[in-house]
Amino acid sequence: MGKKGDLSNFERGMVVGARRAGLSISQSAQLLGFSRTTISRVYKEWCAKGKTSSMRQSCGRKCLVDARGQRRMGRLIQADRRATLTEITTRYNRGMQQSIREATTCTTLRRMGYNSRRPHRVPLISTTNRKKRLQFARAHQNWTVEDWKNVAWSDESRFLLRHSNGRVRIWRKQNENMDPSCLVTTVQAGGGGVMVWGMFSWHTLVPLVPIGHRLNATAYLSIVSDHVHPFMTTMYPSSDGYFQQDNAPCHKARIISNWFLEHDNEFTVLKWPPQSPDLNPIEHLWDVVERELRALDVHPTNLHQLQDAILSIWANISKECFQHLVESMPRRIKAVLKAKGGQTLY
Repeated sequence: MGKKGDLSNFERGMVVGARRAGLSISQSAQLLGFSRTTISRVYKEWCAKGKTSSMRQSCGRKCLVDARGQRRMGRLIQADRRATLTEITTRYNRGMQQSIREATTCTTLRRMGYNSRRPHRVPLISTTNRKKRLQFARAHQNWTVEDWKNVAWSDESRFLLRHSNGRVRIWRKQNENMDPSCLVTTVQAGGGGVMVWGMFSWHTLVPLVPIGHRLNATAYLSIVSDHVHPFMTTMYPSSDGYFQQDNAPCHKARIISNWFLEHDNEFTVLKWPPQSPDLNPIEHLWDVVERELRALDVHPTNLHQLQDAILSIWANISKECFQHLVESMPRRIKAVLKAKGGQTLY
């Protein structure tokens, strides 16, 4: 019984070898276990073309989009990343003798390595702030991990009691759109939330500080004097420490600036570029807390439980985790330099 499918290079070589050894078609078929038709075809191809490869030539339908067409489609993608499949197909067919369908466009794009993905959400960086980010990166491009170990990173974050997930999908029939099992309930403002202030360095995590309602300059001054000051003077007694904060209005208030001036002989406030969450490694720790909250077996049902869960998750973040983030700072600086002050993947 003949084999199904084409032969491998080795099998084709055996066929040619058997025939050249003087075996007949029937004898070769009996010896190798292939059909007489296969033996005849393979040997004829070898005699006529010297072909011993199992690669079939010119099989299947010819692709409607050749290399030149792929370059044309690539230019359309580069010109408008948000174009739909229909728009790309319509624009491609303009001025072409042979039009293609959307299915062909989709197949071609996948062959070219393109896939439809959700875009990364990044802050809008103005031209002025882009220059400031670039200046900061250039000023710190020679900093090593040892230098970044002297920085204490800080930030505030708000965690909602309930989350709205727009990616949730369900299976339902046409008339089940209002069935209770097919609905996703929402709560105004996420059912409330908890705001916390946090700080960490290479050496340790500082316990989170819950913030009552909103963080103003007076409340932030209490945090700076009660938490930042003792940490910096204890951790960096040689006054070689740097304190990092972003450019939130309460951070730039006059009473805060005056307080830092009074203590400038104890530590230095790092001059931070605006719109730069990608440079602040504490953002990744907030993401760790967020993921751990969603992974809880029993989700918090009130703000008190939510706050306890946040404080517990933060306290249990491993030392390897936040130290690895500090070690990433030279790479973050290089990424900003490469992007000429623009957005990075961090």
